[in-house]
Amino acid sequence: MTFHTDISIATFTGHRTYQGEADEALREAVEALYDEGVRTFRVGMAEGFDLAAGAAVVALSERYEDVVIEAIVPFPAFALRFGVHDKMLYDSVIASADVVLYADMAYHRAIFHRRNDMLVEGADVVVAWYDGSRGGTDYTIRRAHKIGCRIINLFPDPQLSIDF
Repeated sequence: MTFHTDISIATFTGHRTYQGEADEALREAVEALYDEGVRTFRVGMAEGFDLAAGAAVVALSERYEDVVIEAIVPFPAFALRFGVHDKMLYDSVIASADVVLYADMAYHRAIFHRRNDMLVEGADVVVAWYDGSRGGTDYTIRRAHKIGCRIINLFPDPQLSIDF
C-alpha cells in the first residue's frame, strides 16, 4: 500500500446518518488543516460524513493546486446502491481524487475494518463526526488514538467525551 508522504495527512471518519449539521465547521477544519501544512486528505467514501468531508476537500483543491485527495474505497461496487445525491458526491470526489485505493476487490465481513485501517495508517489527524455510538466510526477513532493521531470531533454534544 502506497500513500503520499507529506508532512501531515488528515483523514475523516463519521456516521452515515450525518445530514450536514456541521458543514461550516467541517469546511473551517479543512481550511485550518491546510493552513497547518496538511496537503493530503483521505476520504473513506461512505454516505454521510465521509462524502461531506470529500466535498469540502474537493472545494479546497479547487483553490489550492497542491491538495492531494486519496479516496479509500471499500470495494469497487461500493457505491452501486447510493441514492442520487450521494452518488453525485461520490463521483465528484472520485473524479477529483489523485489516488483511488480499494480495501479489497469484493465485499467481505472485514472490508470496512480494512478500509478504516487504511484511512488512519500514517495519518496525523482525524476529523470526525462521532456521537459516541459503537460501530465503524468508533473503531476508527479508537484505532487512530492507538497510533497517536490527533482527533478533532465536530459532533456538537459538549457532554461527549471520548474514553479510551
